[in-house]
Amino acid sequence: MTMPKDIPIIDTMISFPMRDKRAQYKFITDQTKDSQSKGEFEFPVEYMFKDVPDEHHSDEDPVEVTIREMDKYNITKGLIGIRGEDSQRALKKYPERFVAAINVDPNQGMDAVREIQQAQREWDIRAVDIFPAGLFPQVAINDKKMYPIYAKCVELGISVWVNAGVPGPRLKMDCQKVEYIDEVMYDFPELVFVTRHGCEPWEDLAVKLMLKWPGLHYCTSAFAPKHYPKAILKYANSRGADKIIYAGYFPMGLSLERIMGDMDTYVDLKAEVWPKFLHDNAARVLKLDQ
Repeated sequence: MTMPKDIPIIDTMISFPMRDKRAQYKFITDQTKDSQSKGEFEFPVEYMFKDVPDEHHSDEDPVEVTIREMDKYNITKGLIGIRGEDSQRALKKYPERFVAAINVDPNQGMDAVREIQQAQREWDIRAVDIFPAGLFPQVAINDKKMYPIYAKCVELGISVWVNAGVPGPRLKMDCQKVEYIDEVMYDFPELVFVTRHGCEPWEDLAVKLMLKWPGLHYCTSAFAPKHYPKAILKYANSRGADKIIYAGYFPMGLSLERIMGDMDTYVDLKAEVWPKFLHDNAARVLKLDQ
């Protein structure tokens, strides 16, 4: 059936209009080597997306722009990072609308672990984000540098959200192979691990691993619903109803208008699956009832 309109949505990847996209993505473009990424593109995966949102205007508060867009589509909560002035203002002004996460670099060793601890005390973070291919140097999903991060997440009862699959930016992909997740889940069976950005072209393997490991989940970040992998939708409609979590990509690459329009047209989930996909699974993983 098509998407019901009365479900309060939790968007597990949302942010605020960027004043300077090139500066925002400098950590990626500094590592790329092709001329388009370094000079032509404002957005490192511009070759993959059409009509990238450009919602920031000098006379508008980026936080208010995002709140306005959320309200249009019944998005009641959004998971956001704590870095940056806009994010911190949003968490203070709208604590009922935003949930805090922190992006960390395992190359920093115990400093990253201490940063997670401090962020939980200060911001009550419910998630840790890691972008293996975007780190310098890159750190594979199963690299020993990751293990202190995973251990701290288990200790604090916080989920970890990790990019998996071929990265969109023109960076090397080996560090994000989905097969590496198997080792992590074996070593940390209590870990709640959520994949970001599609797991392609290994989405069938991602489904197999989700069947195997209770703590492994998948979110739909950075994908227009028109392009959600068929294996993921099939799994959501069967044994994976509790494992697939909605995530958008506003304002990085997709407008909420495009996402929700696609959802109506291209996503066919069972009636009992929609509430889990749009709200319940995220609420459970992020422990929003606590």
